[in-house]
Amino acid sequence: MAEHPFRAAVEAGDLPAMIEALAPDVSFHSPVTFKPFEGRDAVAVVLGAVVEVFEDFRYTDELAGEGTLALVFEARVGDRQLQGIDLLRFDADGLIDDFTVLVRPLSAALALRDAMGRQLGVAEGRQSQ
Repeated sequence: MAEHPFRAAVEAGDLPAMIEALAPDVSFHSPVTFKPFEGRDAVAVVLGAVVEVFEDFRYTDELAGEGTLALVFEARVGDRQLQGIDLLRFDADGLIDDFTVLVRPLSAALALRDAMGRQLGVAEGRQSQ
């Protein structure tokens, strides 16, 4: 199976190519917010922040299904190691139209929440909205 363009873009650190893999009406479900981010422009801002926050990011596994792809990853946020999954669902054009990120353990998810809040300029109490 050929590597998906989104994975290739992430591994290359190519933010414009990551954004190009998104459908215009993509929904992004964050591990630390209740409401999804809607639309390519909003998700582009989130991905830009993620690129700055995650350290030592690497995909470790890939699980493919009909119209879906789960990319298992490991990374570090500050002194917290984390494991996660990028769960991608695709539209008819092969673009990501639903993007869910799952992260464990809780201590790493909280470190991610705090770091993303600082990166995006969001007050700590407002991120869980």
